[in-house]
Amino acid sequence: MAFEALDHAGDLKTRLIVVVNDNGMSISPSVGALANYLTQLRVDPHYRRFKENLEKLLQLTPLGELMIDTADRFLSSMKQFVMQDVFFENLGFTYLGPVDGHDLEALLATLRFAATVKGPVVVHALTEKGKGYRPAEEHPEKLHAIKPPVPSAAQDLPTYTDVFGRAIVELARENEDIVAITAAMSDGTGLNDFAMEFPNRFFDVGIAEQHAVTFAAGLAVGGKRPVAAIYSTFLQRAFDQIAHDVCLQNLPVVLCLDRAGLVGNDGPTHQGLYDLAYLRCLPNMTIMAPQNGLELRWMLKTALEGVPGPVAIRYPRDRVPEEVPEDAQWQILPVGRGELLREGRDVGLLALGALVTTALRAAERLAQEGISVAVANARFVKPLDHELLAQLARECGALVTLEDHGRVGGFGAAVLEGLSDLGLTGVPVLRLGVPDCLIYHASRAEQLVECGLDVEGVTTQIRAFLRTEGQKPLWEPEQPAPAGPHLRVVGQ
Repeated sequence: MAFEALDHAGDLKTRLIVVVNDNGMSISPSVGALANYLTQLRVDPHYRRFKENLEKLLQLTPLGELMIDTADRFLSSMKQFVMQDVFFENLGFTYLGPVDGHDLEALLATLRFAATVKGPVVVHALTEKGKGYRPAEEHPEKLHAIKPPVPSAAQDLPTYTDVFGRAIVELARENEDIVAITAAMSDGTGLNDFAMEFPNRFFDVGIAEQHAVTFAAGLAVGGKRPVAAIYSTFLQRAFDQIAHDVCLQNLPVVLCLDRAGLVGNDGPTHQGLYDLAYLRCLPNMTIMAPQNGLELRWMLKTALEGVPGPVAIRYPRDRVPEEVPEDAQWQILPVGRGELLREGRDVGLLALGALVTTALRAAERLAQEGISVAVANARFVKPLDHELLAQLARECGALVTLEDHGRVGGFGAAVLEGLSDLGLTGVPVLRLGVPDCLIYHASRAEQLVECGLDVEGVTTQIRAFLRTEGQKPLWEPEQPAPAGPHLRVVGQ
């Protein structure tokens, strides 16, 4: 879109000031031809060498320091001419810079001048990511945002991202066709170790998710086994490429959706609440969600060796509920099969992904009240385990679905469709998931509470769902979005 906008603006020739905040970083270090071009503008070797030689020569003169200061002023005014800024000029833009983005006086002077130029202008400002805060300066990939403190008890457990990063390295040692792709998020998706060990099999395409997916499709056509690790919210940009370039050709591309579900303080732009809805509708797509780190390893193995077509694995921005055993064995899961974790007779609770642990804890609490809850780990959203679904529906008579995803078009909707396909349309179903509203800044734990997806919230809702005193039906109409400081209905 950035290139398209530059092309459009250059053609319109209207007054527009584009500020390139160039700190050499996205989340990870910037990559690509345009990033290299900006680097050339930032530190042109011919210009730098000429300036250094001139300063050495002027130092030999009686008025050396004065001459050097005069030369610096002259060279700064000639810099644009010397460096041949053809890219932006050929698009119809006037190029101004590079200017020190931390020198307020120089930056304001450049912007004032840009305002007088007719037609579009590019102001190239050089900045340092995290400037003024030493931890961020030293670790720009990690400290680009404010993060809440993690309770010490949870710090010993790895994140799902950590588990994925280790698993793909182990599998890549056994299979040289495995390649990893990311879109400017090598650290955030856990691929740093892979990049170090297999530099020729790692590709950071920059902030270009559409290209990442089509590039993966091309590698798959060439016999490789591409694994594209992309945040759930950013993979939305590549829906067309997933549909046309991957699913249409039934190519073995593995999409690992990091930050699926509620993501905490990153805010409404980063919530991974829609991936099931936009992937479930695509033919040939297999969708999985692990309940823990061990199952994530198994699902990655299954995706690479047990499924001939496209696969999506979704997992949250969270720590796994338990450590992966060091002697854990690899396993290929039967595709489209869930597992029954707990038997029960009053209601069947089908849970997906990281909320399986929540489901088991809620079932234990309800058991103390005399309510018998069967709990199943769905594992697969597509294909859905119809045999397990039918078993729970017939044995329990009522179902509850639990997911870390929007209720619209999510796992609960898939279960309703499955019941319809099985002819079990009279089974009451309570769908627990994220309401149809925007989720604003809060910790993931706070967001789960506000959406009723913590143990207390799940227990309370199931208890109300099963209450049948008087003429009250077993199920109730869809409830409005719950009240809470971080939940906001669209339009409010």
